[in-house]
Amino acid sequence: MNFTPIPTPQQAAFQDWAFGLFFHFGIRTFYEGHRDWDGKPMPAGAFNPTALDCRQWTAAARAAGAKYAVLVAKHHDGFANWPTRYSDYSVAQTPWKGGKGDVVREFVEACRADNLKVGLYYSPAQAGFLNWQPREYDDYFVNQITELLTNYGKIDYLWFDACGSGDHRYDTPRIVQVIRRLQPDILLFNLWDPDTRWIGNESGVAGLETRSYVDTLDTAVDVPNPQKMARRAFLPAECDCCIRGHTWFYSDANEDQLKSVEELFGLYCASVGNNANFLLNVGPDRRGLLPEKDVERLTGLGREIRRRFQDNVLPCTVAVTEGVYRCTLPETRLVGGLVLEEDPGERITAFQVALQPADGSRPVTVYRGQGVGRRRFCLFPPLATREITVTPDAPTLSRITLIR
Repeated sequence: MNFTPIPTPQQAAFQDWAFGLFFHFGIRTFYEGHRDWDGKPMPAGAFNPTALDCRQWTAAARAAGAKYAVLVAKHHDGFANWPTRYSDYSVAQTPWKGGKGDVVREFVEACRADNLKVGLYYSPAQAGFLNWQPREYDDYFVNQITELLTNYGKIDYLWFDACGSGDHRYDTPRIVQVIRRLQPDILLFNLWDPDTRWIGNESGVAGLETRSYVDTLDTAVDVPNPQKMARRAFLPAECDCCIRGHTWFYSDANEDQLKSVEELFGLYCASVGNNANFLLNVGPDRRGLLPEKDVERLTGLGREIRRRFQDNVLPCTVAVTEGVYRCTLPETRLVGGLVLEEDPGERITAFQVALQPADGSRPVTVYRGQGVGRRRFCLFPPLATREITVTPDAPTLSRITLIR
């Protein structure tokens, strides 16, 4: 690499968000057992979340420690969670609030009230769209995106799903031009003119080698213009997964698959701790509320994150000599890990962590890594020490935090 990839201000902000909640909610919520592209009819009349409370969703997000939230505005089924003018399959055709409701508006307002960044998911493809004329469908797509980016104030993140598009060739220059004109500071996930990228699995796990630098040879991002990708080489990764098994929308049948706090904390460490964002999906139920047990898990996750990375921070002084960062504690303490952070950009490609045992014997290497980026959790069994050194191959660490 002959240069240092640098994030845009929006990308740097995205990396600071670190953790978000994904809310899959829509007509599928009211039809147990339906699957993507199964062709089964789902009449809009079943949609009636009489207790819908987006503030309950965002309160749970804050309790978990999330800084952003993403709502499914339209999934592959085509049902719009807002009263779109361009479809007769939306909240306007439902009994909920007499057809006058707007889930997107309530969600956006709840996010702002709870100081969460606002994200909207939109599936470019939908059931039956390949029967449309390409230009007709692109007009529909652009018109709906225009509604979402015009009627709800600032939207921070637009999440496009590549699933199901088949051989349809979208008019991507037109789509991107409209989006960037309407919301110049918006972040786009994964497609066409991306600011962020998918990690490549739906397990919530990033590898130890995860970098934000992506070149044209190894990217899995669906970008039709490889020359643009060569110029847009910094794409921070995001890890998505479900709080229950592998089901995105609410189901009555999988409460037994609800992940434990221990597993959720492990996924947080395997994503946020490996230079990626963590986007955890929770499906609101047919009342329009997050299930109580899911909320309990989110609250427990937030408590564990705070316990480990806030309550157990150890005071130390850091001195840098010839590229070696020496962390000294005021007294011998048990140390169970470090959080490393790098200046904007990613110059470090290898580093090692060495610990001076409490008995004064020779330092031992307790961790080796391939890169740091926005943040890297270096966790190991608690060991007694007064001094730890970090030796990276570039002197660009901006912060080192020791934890018990």
